[in-house]
Amino acid sequence: MQVGQPSLTARAAAALRAAHQELDGGRVFADPLALRILGPYADDPLCAIAFEPEREAVRVAVASRSRYAEEAAAVAVAERKVQQVVVLGAGLDTFGYRNPHGAAGVRVFEVDYPATHDWKQRRLVEAGIAVPDSLTFAPVDFEQSSLAEGLTAAGFDSERPGFFICLGVIPYLTPDAISSTLGFVASLPAGSEIVFDYGEPPSSLAPEHRAAHEQRAEWAAKYGEPFRSLFSPGELADLLRGFGFSSLDDVLYSELAYRYEQDMADQIEGVGAHVVRAVV
Repeated sequence: MQVGQPSLTARAAAALRAAHQELDGGRVFADPLALRILGPYADDPLCAIAFEPEREAVRVAVASRSRYAEEAAAVAVAERKVQQVVVLGAGLDTFGYRNPHGAAGVRVFEVDYPATHDWKQRRLVEAGIAVPDSLTFAPVDFEQSSLAEGLTAAGFDSERPGFFICLGVIPYLTPDAISSTLGFVASLPAGSEIVFDYGEPPSSLAPEHRAAHEQRAEWAAKYGEPFRSLFSPGELADLLRGFGFSSLDDVLYSELAYRYEQDMADQIEGVGAHVVRAVV
């Protein structure tokens, strides 16, 4: 993260969600606010790449992880009566403004780097997107501040379970920041849950996918947001169980793509990206 600047990878992820609506009809994941909140940044060279026809598989992958996370949140709300949803590294995510569980009393907390929060709030005003009473901003620098303190200050109740969405974040955090985040979620009451994605180390990938990984890593580092943490599935499972998570579901991006969009699965296979669902 560049000091005083909003996350550039957050912009890129938002562009992929918006482009999925514009070019792919939102067939995997419908987000009517995605293009509005991205606004003029759609023409930025960094974001314009997402709108290239050959990026369809990447768009589907990003759409699939969002759908998976929001479907898991719906289950947590309906079956375990979870009333607190936290979006970690929220970027330009729009879940809190589409909150389908607002009538059920579900509160949404958006956690992100302070500069990114400031930028997002300006974008919301410019896009004419209202901030609902059910949404609260919680500015936190994961590397410098305590997630527990930031959320408590924002009104999060640690005596009640919470559901955490953390997409496109873990690879950019240090191991200490990841441990702190997972430890906090694990300390919450039973029924709490986190959905996040992670990448495998390049040594575990086939040569052709290793080259693609190195290209992505070089791109992220160029913009001041280098990859800091990569895991093998076994290593990550051991870490989560060590914190006390009792139920784990680790799904490859390609498996999600096959679930939602079978024709795209073979284009995503082998990239070493996973989505994990872990319940306390």
